[in-house]
Amino acid sequence: MSVSTDNSTFNPGRVLVTGGASGLGAAVVARVLDAGGTPVVLDRDISGASGVKALEVDVADREAVTQAVQQAAETLGGLDAVVTAAGIDRCGRLEDVAAAEWEKVLAVNLTGTVSTVRAALPYLKTSHGRVITIASTLGIRAVADATAYCASKFGVVGFSHALAAEMAGEVGVTTMIPGGMETKFFDDRDEKYKPQDNSRLNDPRRVADAILFALSQPRGCEIRQMLICHEEEGSWP
Repeated sequence: MSVSTDNSTFNPGRVLVTGGASGLGAAVVARVLDAGGTPVVLDRDISGASGVKALEVDVADREAVTQAVQQAAETLGGLDAVVTAAGIDRCGRLEDVAAAEWEKVLAVNLTGTVSTVRAALPYLKTSHGRVITIASTLGIRAVADATAYCASKFGVVGFSHALAAEMAGEVGVTTMIPGGMETKFFDDRDEKYKPQDNSRLNDPRRVADAILFALSQPRGCEIRQMLICHEEEGSWP
């Protein structure tokens, strides 16, 4: 059973989604459209985005993502929500992952989240909008051979909690903590780092439903954190 919102009374409005051309981001875009909203995609590869406004940008490039967020907001006449779904991983023991690749994970997952939110805040303050950051079960539980990813997602959790306190009464902030999802996220990994049983991966559409549920809350009510995963999730608790 999926979490759903009443489309007759809720419209998510103008929603910027990083990583919106594939995976969870694409599922969020589809769900926003279903609910009558207007999504705009920021992604380094926008070939998978169709029927929506999409801007090609690497969120690790702070200046570029700042300009893209501003362009998106000006085109839409403002923003009502931001969902930071862009993310990458580089698996391996610390000494085996090149420093540049390790730092790229933090640049995309953590700094990219911060840069996107920073650029969007003026518009979200005007609309009393919401930020949905995408962390991970590996942002609350660490595993071996994932130092970069865990560091970045633990960082997203901490950033999101602090931002929620800072923006209280002005901008809503929800930390979404998904378990493993059945997307292309795992495709470029070595076999030993791929899920051994895809049946235990969650459908990203279910996570998108949860995100829309968080966005649908009435003013004055905030879902600060939500963990959502397959019932047999292996990385939680």
